[in-house]
Amino acid sequence: MTTEDGGALRHTFAKILRLERQGGFRNRAVAGGMDAFLQRWRADLRPLVDASVSYADMDDAQRRRWVGEALSLVGDAAPETAAASRAAPNPKPITAAAPAKSTPNSPARKTSTKPARKRAAPRPPANATPLRLDDDVSRLSSVSARVKPRLNRLGIQTVQDLIYHFPHRHDDFTKIRSISELAPGEMQTTIATLWEINETSGRGRSKSAQAVVGDDTGNIRVIWFNQGYLAKTLRPGARLVISGTPKLYLGRLAFQSPEYEIFDGWDNAARLAPVYPLTDGLYQRTLRRCVKEALDRALARMRDYLPSDMLRAHDLLPLKEAVSRMHYPDSADDAEAARRRLAFDELLMLQLSVARRRVEWQSSGGAVPLQSDDGRLDGFLDTLPYALTDAQRRSLTEILADMRRDIPMSRLLQGDVGSGKTVVATAALLTAALNGCQAALMAPTEILAEQHFLTVTAMLSDGSQAPSSDTYVSAQLPSLDKPLVVGLLTGSLPKRAKDEIHRRVAAAEVDILIGTQALIQSAVDIPNLALVVVDEQHRFGVMQRSTLRRKGAPPHMLAMSATPIPRSLALTLCGDLDLSSIDELPPGRREIRTRRVEPEQRTATYGFIRKQVEEGRQAFVICPLVEESEAIQARAATEEYERLSKAVFPDLRLGLLHGRMRFSEKEEAMRRFQDGDLHILVSTPVIEVGIDVPNASVMLIDGADRFGLAQLHQFRGRVGRGAHQSHCLLLADAPGQEARERLKIMERVSDGFRLAEEDLRIRGPGDYLGTRQSGLLDFKVARITDQDILLLARKEARRLLTDDPELARDENAGVAARLAAYTAGLSAEMS
Repeated sequence: MTTEDGGALRHTFAKILRLERQGGFRNRAVAGGMDAFLQRWRADLRPLVDASVSYADMDDAQRRRWVGEALSLVGDAAPETAAASRAAPNPKPITAAAPAKSTPNSPARKTSTKPARKRAAPRPPANATPLRLDDDVSRLSSVSARVKPRLNRLGIQTVQDLIYHFPHRHDDFTKIRSISELAPGEMQTTIATLWEINETSGRGRSKSAQAVVGDDTGNIRVIWFNQGYLAKTLRPGARLVISGTPKLYLGRLAFQSPEYEIFDGWDNAARLAPVYPLTDGLYQRTLRRCVKEALDRALARMRDYLPSDMLRAHDLLPLKEAVSRMHYPDSADDAEAARRRLAFDELLMLQLSVARRRVEWQSSGGAVPLQSDDGRLDGFLDTLPYALTDAQRRSLTEILADMRRDIPMSRLLQGDVGSGKTVVATAALLTAALNGCQAALMAPTEILAEQHFLTVTAMLSDGSQAPSSDTYVSAQLPSLDKPLVVGLLTGSLPKRAKDEIHRRVAAAEVDILIGTQALIQSAVDIPNLALVVVDEQHRFGVMQRSTLRRKGAPPHMLAMSATPIPRSLALTLCGDLDLSSIDELPPGRREIRTRRVEPEQRTATYGFIRKQVEEGRQAFVICPLVEESEAIQARAATEEYERLSKAVFPDLRLGLLHGRMRFSEKEEAMRRFQDGDLHILVSTPVIEVGIDVPNASVMLIDGADRFGLAQLHQFRGRVGRGAHQSHCLLLADAPGQEARERLKIMERVSDGFRLAEEDLRIRGPGDYLGTRQSGLLDFKVARITDQDILLLARKEARRLLTDDPELARDENAGVAARLAAYTAGLSAEMS
């Protein structure tokens, strides 16, 4: 820009500043706001003002001071005074925090007859006195009254929270590509000017935003699907940093839903710029300024809690250096070194927590040794209509060996769908009962608890006693010298029934108690409890498992998972458990043929089910998961049952099963289906586990795109239990991209352990674990794929607790304090 043009710009800027002052500093003097104008002319205004400030984030007093200072520096220049401005020395750029001062060129201020507006207390400059890490973020001069609640929405309350709000990536301004250099199929970043943007209509009510951006080398189209609001929030003329993978769209290269931010000219283009997670109304430039001030004023107070010999032994950065580099690395290697140290911190705390829990649990002693070598357990196994697989026998041997000791067992039994975990668990429950003790089995849902109740009763009765809907069932085995009493306790039982079972359990009249979380209520007293089995253990939090463990003397604990847990999660989450895996299926099992069914094939699918029924088989139909509500699921299942019964299969016998039915009704529906009285069972997802009908050969999952891989695999496992070829049909009307990926994986992968790894890859640990335990892996830095760091943290945790179980030595004081804070936070979240 020429000097004459520069004079015109100064005149325009002065006019905008005067209008802003006349308008009461409401940020309406220029279209798009003051910030948009500053960013557009940043380079030309640099000698006068710091264009990286955010006028929108200033309070009224700061705006008044900033405008007054800017006017004094611009000097109310008109175009014809350009020569004079050319001769004047460049003034120092102003910032939001610069103190107001009087100069000879300052315009005269008119005396106002309005009451003076109350001025905000002056904020200290960014380089003022140091802050404590636990100070509230409002102590930072860069955190205005508008910014603080937005930081709070991100969980940022203190200065330390802000320092630990790490960027999720860095824009490498040393590798910015021009638009002409962009290539399809690669993750790339470009800086471009927004020329135009419009809102477009999509399917249904969805709106998208289509834009054209460009630089000196060309233009490119940008499409933000389902983000039509961007057409109103982004203004033409804005400079954007766009990061994404360009693809060919309608024959031309285009960005599709890339990440973006307003380019703030971040200091210079020769370094890595942090890009932080944001919330509505909070901008990158604002958050960068806040974090930078927090680091400048408080990082020096951070103390490393790891012993120096541990840092040296594993080449870990000091804490302050790692935190600083995490925000402002000089290179990608620099950033990874910082991430490695901070990931180690997070994983070490988790591993110390689970390792200490294991040490405390097993060092407590006092468990009842449960013997199993008198031949009575072998008598039970001989009554089974099948022989145990090698994997079942190996797992049972490991469990029985643990139970013979007075050290409480802490073991996880996992296996694929249909691998036979229940019979192994039943053998363990029976062992406790044969030793004159009580045992408990806790399941996550009532229908699963009820299924375990019926299955265990049937096994222990040797088939001579049919399962009953009574609250208690006595099962007499030929090899036993006394009957066993198996009890069921769930939340839906009538109060009179609950009170009765509470009384009988407390009197040690119930040998095996099966139930839901009702088992861990304070009213339940199990005086002779020697074994706890927790099924579907990943659905329970650590605190729920621990509560059941504390019933009576320390019992042995066996956790079960019908969803195989990937090795990475088993190491991370189950560090307090030994692992037994049933990694083979019973002989003769056929692989279930799985395929996706298109919506237009629905009628043909019903025809296939009819053909299977005509050949003597049976079928499940799972209703779509409308939302997380038993009432809505029940209503959907009832409506689908009525439709199929009347319009599709009027000549066949259909049954209905959902979680809101009474126990006797659910038992009757399952009994009729198992006996072959029903051809088709219409059900909600309650049949996910615990149902065994060998004659069922078809599993139709309607709305398959609404379920995760683990649930789909569990549904599929309800068939394929007999001698006939079985089929799993995945019906999805309009699956999204992620859902299509899940369905393709289901078609090609039948092994549950492989599926578990795929599920973890797609969903991440938080969603994989569910809300009950996702807090355990609420990592800011660590990744579940950090196997090397995880194993190192596991090793160091065990070494620390072996050498210093109470972490009482001086060199471990920092670790102890950090662990105490971590455990307190975890307990609060899990309670």
